[in-house]
Amino acid sequence: MDDTRILLAHGNGGRLMRELIAGIFVRHLGNPLLDTDADAVALPQPDGELLVTTDGFTVEPLEFPGGDIGSLAVHGVVNDLAVAGADPVYCTLSALIEEGLEIAKLDRYIASFARAARQNRMTVVAGDTKVVRRGEGGGLYLSVTGVGVRRAAAPLGMNRIVPGDAVIVSGSVGDHGIAVMLAREQFGLSGSLRSDSASVLPLARAVRDLPELRFMRDPTRGGLATVAHEIARASGHSVLLEQHAVPLRPEVVAVCDMLGYDPYFLACEGRIVAAVAPSAAEAVLSRWRALPEGGDAALIGRIETGGGRVILETGLGGRRVIDELEDDPLPRIC
Repeated sequence: MDDTRILLAHGNGGRLMRELIAGIFVRHLGNPLLDTDADAVALPQPDGELLVTTDGFTVEPLEFPGGDIGSLAVHGVVNDLAVAGADPVYCTLSALIEEGLEIAKLDRYIASFARAARQNRMTVVAGDTKVVRRGEGGGLYLSVTGVGVRRAAAPLGMNRIVPGDAVIVSGSVGDHGIAVMLAREQFGLSGSLRSDSASVLPLARAVRDLPELRFMRDPTRGGLATVAHEIARASGHSVLLEQHAVPLRPEVVAVCDMLGYDPYFLACEGRIVAAVAPSAAEAVLSRWRALPEGGDAALIGRIETGGGRVILETGLGGRRVIDELEDDPLPRIC
């Protein structure tokens, strides 16, 4: 029996499963609230309005420059709570493991998950483990549900966006999408670009007290352009993006130029797109730029009355409509 890799028996409810849970999951994630012998646990009631989010995570390769599936899963849920104006408190973790995955790798990814959860003060309170047959999974899939407490000064939502509002991004876009693609060494390409995978909680906390803050979103699948389309569809107004103002790293531009990708649709995993009243735009920029995570923050556009479209104002002064995404710009990367 190969004791270095995951076997189907690790998911049968017997000794191997018990040892896997104790040796990896409990060792890294254990805390007074996590009881693996209980079907449900009682949680202390936080002080404030509760917000909940859930997400699934699959990435290939499982490790990439700047992160791995463990930290990515934490950041994804923390960021969804953060842009809603909440602090993370609790989470659950479900792991779908493919037969044949090296146990040492699983240990490394769960250690990464635990480290990121601690850094964001989020406690794992429940979990589940399943093993699927070889060839039926991508090595490891993680599903996470997060619970947070709202701390924003005012409700945040697309319904608060009005014409004239400024559109701001906290940093360069497309880094995650291109970094993962380069890690696969597809098309014979490689590079040193790192994913932006990170918690945006410090960025959200820095501005959530501003009553002029209308809306925040982390531009994951579908990237910046998809967030802009969501705003346009919900508000009925147009989102004008200024091409020269959108921060793009040279590596992202180079790969997109070579392969025909649109950088505005590439996933980010550590950025915020915000809509804010023009009177508060400078306050948001200055607060973000004062943080290590927000040094490249930029005002990239504005909301225009009517139309319900996403428009890119080019460097030559022309305008083109950015259509909504239909095909995947890259194989699934988050």
